[in-house]
Amino acid sequence: MDSSSGEESDLSESEINEYKEKPYEEIRSGKYKVKALNGSLRCPFCAGKKKQDYKYKDLLQHASGVGKGSANRSAKQRANHLALAKYLEIDLATEADETSRPTVPQVVDQTPEQTELYVWPWMGIIMNIVAESKNIDTLHDKGYWLKRFAKYKPINVQCFWNEVDLTGQAIVVFNSDWNGFVNATQFEKAFESERHSKKHWNGQQTQLGSNIYGWCARADDYQSDGPIGDYLRKVGKLQTISGIVQEAAQDRNSVVANLTTKIDLTNENLDELQYKYNETTMSLSRMLEEKDRLHLAFIEETRKMQRLARDNVRRILEEQEKLNHELETKKRKIDNWTRELNKRETLTERERQKLDEEKKKNNERNNSLQLASMEQKKADENVLRLVEEQKREKEEALKKILLLEKQLDIKQKLEMEIEDLKGKLQVMKHLGQDDAAVQKKMEEMNNELQEKIDDLQDLESTNKALIYKERQSNDELQEARKVLIQGLPELLGNRTNIGLKRMGELDPKAFHDTCKSRFPPDEAEIQATTLCSSWQENLKNPDWHPFKVIVEGGNPKEILNEEDEKLTNLKLEWGEEIYNAVVTALKELNEYNPSGRYVISELWNCKENRKATLKEVVGHVVRNIKTAKRKRT
Repeated sequence: MDSSSGEESDLSESEINEYKEKPYEEIRSGKYKVKALNGSLRCPFCAGKKKQDYKYKDLLQHASGVGKGSANRSAKQRANHLALAKYLEIDLATEADETSRPTVPQVVDQTPEQTELYVWPWMGIIMNIVAESKNIDTLHDKGYWLKRFAKYKPINVQCFWNEVDLTGQAIVVFNSDWNGFVNATQFEKAFESERHSKKHWNGQQTQLGSNIYGWCARADDYQSDGPIGDYLRKVGKLQTISGIVQEAAQDRNSVVANLTTKIDLTNENLDELQYKYNETTMSLSRMLEEKDRLHLAFIEETRKMQRLARDNVRRILEEQEKLNHELETKKRKIDNWTRELNKRETLTERERQKLDEEKKKNNERNNSLQLASMEQKKADENVLRLVEEQKREKEEALKKILLLEKQLDIKQKLEMEIEDLKGKLQVMKHLGQDDAAVQKKMEEMNNELQEKIDDLQDLESTNKALIYKERQSNDELQEARKVLIQGLPELLGNRTNIGLKRMGELDPKAFHDTCKSRFPPDEAEIQATTLCSSWQENLKNPDWHPFKVIVEGGNPKEILNEEDEKLTNLKLEWGEEIYNAVVTALKELNEYNPSGRYVISELWNCKENRKATLKEVVGHVVRNIKTAKRKRT
């Protein structure tokens, strides 16, 4: 037992009960203060401890525990704490009565909100969910509603759908604590601020529109018919706020009472365990002394055995090291011989394999290059042949056109001579029907007239054949343009002078530029695409033909009707840029595809902004092929 002074060393275990009377009297006389001015209790013998203020039960437990304490407490400390425990039990017994007396709850006036019946756990109701075909899958997903109302921290959403008219209702479930109540209240206030609360729902049953309505679930919702009422009655119950508070207070008081009882039982068990601990400690001390003695003997014997073992191991290791050295020497010699042989064998085999692989790769590379060269040569020959054929056919067509023009002049001349001869014959018939000279002249003129008529018929036959040939050549030229449009897009790129243009297609840049200046960036793209698609459909409508015919220089000419209602409204609503884009597309459709009114591709001279001739396209293709050949060579 430790002692801090001579007085303490004079106290034995049997004298502790007698010594405690002295500090007890000192506490009663006021030398040691137990009760502070603020009414709290403290231990006068543990002034250095962090905890100073105690409740009556805690201080009594502390004094009893130290008084009956363990071996590491001095006899004087135990006697002083036993005196304190006696003082608490006898002189401060009234403190125990005051602390154990239950507090009388005071009656508090309750607000209407505290007496209003809510569905608990807290829930919100959403009404008038109107689904459309494009968003029905989204609205059926409860993740959508959890994300939409995420700032109110819902934990679940239950939806109820009417598959007939695609309308639905939903219940939003919040946490059952007070944070959940606050979130549910904010959820309801958000709908009230938008005039979509329960009051507005009841007042606008016939004019709901597509807006959703929401509020906190209360007694009338709980008792209502339908899926909402069934779900609320199944998973919740009606509670007032004051009832929930009172229930929580009762649960807390019950838990405190149970914990107090458990603490008292634990203290009693602790006292018993402390006494058993003291006995066990003394027994353990004797066992430790015996253990130390045996441990010293064991260590001495172990050291002796380890010394002998080390000597034996050292001798064995020396012999083993000698044998290992000899073995390693022989093994190194054998390994050197083996590596030398393997190296020579590997070098020979590797060189042979490497030569075979190189030969094989070279053969495959040569074959691939030959095949690629042959295919490229065939492709170039086909394209050149096609180009030459188109060029030759065009020259023949031009020759035929010139021949047709010449024959047309001859035909017109023959027709005039025939008419002249017919006139002369008529005159001569009237002048000299009985004159033989006149009859002879008339006969000669009739023969000449018949020859002219025969020549004219031959010329017409030839002309018809040439017209047929010219039409056939023109069809072939048009077919060639189609082939060039469809089959050679890589040779008619956008970065060259010759390219493809889609006639009658709206320029989306005009729509995007205008919408960017009128809408936010995220909405401008959608508005531009929608507007462009809408006007492209208007262009395809054959019933809309905003053109009028005027006479210019004695010839009828079709021009755009700028007073058309649609075009006028377009210009006023969206401005010049979109108007000009629509007018350009209209003119292109009217020129290149007036009957079909759909977009077609056309060979285009990008440099001069006009339709490209077949000669220009063929020349461009030939130049590209020659350039590609020069690059390959």
